[in-house]
Amino acid sequence: MNAMTTTGFAARFEQNPAARPDAERDEILADPGFGTYFTDHMFVADWTPADGWHDARVVPYGPITLDPSAAVLHYAQEIFEGLKAYRHDDGAVYLFRPDQNAARLQRSARRLALPELPTEWFTGAIKALLQADGGWVPSGGEKSLYLRPFMYASESFLGVRPAQRVTFSVIASPAGAYFKGGVKPVSIWLSTQYSRAGAGGTGAAKCGGNYAASLLPQQEGIAQGCDQVVFLDSTEQTYIEELGGMNLFFVRADGSIVTPELSGSILEGITRDSILTIARDLGHDVVERRVSIDEWRDGVADGSITEVFACGTAAVVTPVGTLKWDGGELTWGDGDAGKVTSDLRAALIDVQHGRADDRHGWMTAVN
Repeated sequence: MNAMTTTGFAARFEQNPAARPDAERDEILADPGFGTYFTDHMFVADWTPADGWHDARVVPYGPITLDPSAAVLHYAQEIFEGLKAYRHDDGAVYLFRPDQNAARLQRSARRLALPELPTEWFTGAIKALLQADGGWVPSGGEKSLYLRPFMYASESFLGVRPAQRVTFSVIASPAGAYFKGGVKPVSIWLSTQYSRAGAGGTGAAKCGGNYAASLLPQQEGIAQGCDQVVFLDSTEQTYIEELGGMNLFFVRADGSIVTPELSGSILEGITRDSILTIARDLGHDVVERRVSIDEWRDGVADGSITEVFACGTAAVVTPVGTLKWDGGELTWGDGDAGKVTSDLRAALIDVQHGRADDRHGWMTAVN
């Protein structure tokens, strides 16, 4: 074993003897899809009350061994993040706002009674993995290496209390352009029977339970011919919250942009925050406030809402062109992404891929 070091951080390294040959890896990177292939290594570290975070290591990618009584399997004490590494035209690799992902993981950890991972461990873990698997970062177009940091209760114990042994890991998967046939508007199903999260719940944390709760209504939406599902607040079933994994934005006829305000049950998206900043850079008046489902429907009907889009790490910005609900349907636009949506998407992607000035200091070089 060797040591892998980044600034202020060290991890032991175990080479994967079954690493894919360069030719096979290059074939995968030519058309990686999303979440289908994984790199040769993964990062792992452990936490206990006595030792804190320790035993940082980059090891061969492979199955995780858990005791059947592991707390995560019974009490869902786990959280995760999602971010990307980009290869710029000069060959250098950059991360997009990893400090914000680290901060959100810390907030999620507090909510799920898990130990907080220091920012230097978060960024150090990712850089150590990229030091081993940097050849997996694709180039060209909108390709990137998707990074999935996650933390889970690995203690073998059936009592209902915060785990006394926790594992943090990072895996990576090359990703191609999310929209292979071009960016086209998606259809949204309005869920009125189910809520994604409730007041005082875990909606603002990035934990698997939130996504599990969205899967049944997502199935319902697909059965209705829709691509995604949108959730309303759990108290009044009136105000828009978010999709199963993306935040929503509304473009008004006067050029202003509105997005549902953070309520404690909406995930504070890093792409969301970036879009807010870029929209202001482009001269838009941006407002964060409550948006009712009636405002959405009425706004599309009377023309005061001209574009709707969703945003998240995977798809970046996704135009929305249809809203369906039990007993009704609205469609707007001409079947293509609107101008404001397209401009915002292009501006963000150009920064991420190094084609535009990084005026806000969002990109972090991987040394």
